[in-house]
Amino acid sequence: MDESQFEKATEEDREEHVVRPYDDVPLTELVPGSLSHLVQGENVTISFLTMKSGSTFELHSHPEEQLMIVVDGYCDEIIGEKLYRVEEGDVIFLPSGIEHGAFIRDVDCKAIDIFSPPREDYREKFLEQNRSSALKFRP
Repeated sequence: MDESQFEKATEEDREEHVVRPYDDVPLTELVPGSLSHLVQGENVTISFLTMKSGSTFELHSHPEEQLMIVVDGYCDEIIGEKLYRVEEGDVIFLPSGIEHGAFIRDVDCKAIDIFSPPREDYREKFLEQNRSSALKFRP
């Protein structure tokens, strides 16, 4: 492979394949105290999430499989019947249908959530709260 074989991408090309979530994607409130920059493709939703200190993410379940990567702070994650302290660098696996939630303690917890298949309920919240925007990478 040689770099000269490839033409440089234009800004228009870039918009089709590259996004800066914190700059280019408006916030969506998922639940009170939890705000996210959502990016969605045909087969996956990625949520760049900030859960505010002192808030909770109530117990819930969903059919989508979820991986959560804690990138800053910590929270106490409820998975099934157990409480797990998760902090920066931890990756959490939540199988389809498992009940889970979180207590966010004295600092904000920032995480990246990856869902497959895509979270249609998150898509609907995004479109409802950001009427003049379109989800990136989703036709």
